[in-house]
Amino acid sequence: MKKTINCFLILFIIILSACSAKSKQKDKLNKPNIIYVLADDLGYGDVQCFNAEGKIPTPNMDGMAANGVMFTDAHTSSAVCTPTRYGILTGRYNWRSRLKESVLGGYSKSLIKPDRVTVAQMLKTQGYATAYIGKWHLGWDWAIENEDSNLNLDTPKARPKVDFSAPIKNGPSTHGFDYSFGFCGSLDMPPYVFVENDMPTMVPTKTTFSNDKKGVWRKGLTADDFVHANILQDLTNRAIDYIEKKANGESPFFLYFPLPAPHTPILPTAEFLGKSKTNEYGDFVMQVDDVLRQIRETLKNQGISENTILVFTSDNGCSPKADFKELAEVGHDPSYVFRGMKSDIFEGGHHVPFIVEWPNKALKNASSDKTICTTDFFATCAELTNYQTTDIEAEDSYSMLSLITGENGKDIREYIIYHSIDGAFSIKKGDWKLCTTAGSGGWSYPRKRDVKKENLNLPSMQLYNIKEDVAETNNLINTNPEKAAELKAALKKIILDGRSTPGAIQTNEGMEGWKQIEDIVN
Repeated sequence: MKKTINCFLILFIIILSACSAKSKQKDKLNKPNIIYVLADDLGYGDVQCFNAEGKIPTPNMDGMAANGVMFTDAHTSSAVCTPTRYGILTGRYNWRSRLKESVLGGYSKSLIKPDRVTVAQMLKTQGYATAYIGKWHLGWDWAIENEDSNLNLDTPKARPKVDFSAPIKNGPSTHGFDYSFGFCGSLDMPPYVFVENDMPTMVPTKTTFSNDKKGVWRKGLTADDFVHANILQDLTNRAIDYIEKKANGESPFFLYFPLPAPHTPILPTAEFLGKSKTNEYGDFVMQVDDVLRQIRETLKNQGISENTILVFTSDNGCSPKADFKELAEVGHDPSYVFRGMKSDIFEGGHHVPFIVEWPNKALKNASSDKTICTTDFFATCAELTNYQTTDIEAEDSYSMLSLITGENGKDIREYIIYHSIDGAFSIKKGDWKLCTTAGSGGWSYPRKRDVKKENLNLPSMQLYNIKEDVAETNNLINTNPEKAAELKAALKKIILDGRSTPGAIQTNEGMEGWKQIEDIVN
């Protein structure tokens, strides 16, 4: 009798295991793999399918667009990198966090709070394997020795003493990534140390720096396995290895792949040097384009390209380090027809190329002019996997799935808010855009100090009809006060509500002493 019961028990376990395996296989077929490739400082005008007059060949970005959907009114939530990355992973505007302006440094503590749900954590609950490979730039907590509370770790000049033999805390693994490999800040911010699954791969024993005009990086501790000129391909190799390992696994996977290029240091390898016939920046853009070639070929070789969503975009507009004057001499403008560049509240600061390729279900060779934001990734993945967001998640994220598949071509958001490096706000509804600053809010003329130094008699706010004046040359603030008041009121409500999506009112961090909103909310 006992032997019979044991046999039935064994048979039950075998059947249960088989059912579980079938369930996992079905789950994998229903849920696509997701790869999010984020370029660093790539301009809208740098991609030929977005700018036919562009002089930099981008065949792989163009190939993605031909086999997918390109969004011509896509925006980052900020004109600089750290805040945009925060928005991508959390679905929340960065200025609701402690970061009200500028970016973090290489030694900064984690910007994402431990209890804040990220898209990686959400996808894990839906059965996904998750990985981050590349440039983090959201801060993590180094093992700092004798930490001084008066030391501002967010400045590029911060050089605390770190125990690199100890693990980091509040990094990618805390925020939902099963596997992680990358570095903390930008490629020009020390320390130049890889961290894999919370552990530095080597203790840095040397100091490096570069004063080259385009290949510049700040002086700082550097590990022997960290070679600036090789980083882009090193990270690509890691990403390819991850895809190959997960291609035939039991679970679908999510790979967040934020590139360190074409941000400074601009260091195209010998294979690409001179290839664009523009300048070193153009060559580096072509190397970024080749990263997509390698990823797409890997997906095809592994037989998973059809059911993989591949997203490609940039974290903000092009940096002046690309040398706009030099590029203009060959007839190329990284900002396309837009005013400004990285850092600015003007379109050149945050209007970016955005492509989605998903052969199984996405539209092909399609273009959408609907307004989308990089914060919309969270809600898109949530709808894709039937995840119900709570009131304290993805407060500024709208699903763009219907635009990707073509099931519905209607607008997904009424308003979109942008943020500059100085912390200036802009809000857009339809064709109208209101900027809450007299100047660029960033590095373009007129900068904040230009307005003050030259005593420029400029209105405190700017109002543009983007459809009629895409270059933002005609400020209509004095002739359309009602439209300006309408947009300002909407901006005030979205700020104070702690969200722009429907749901319970939430709280922003650091509201007291927040100078940039005084004129908006009072």
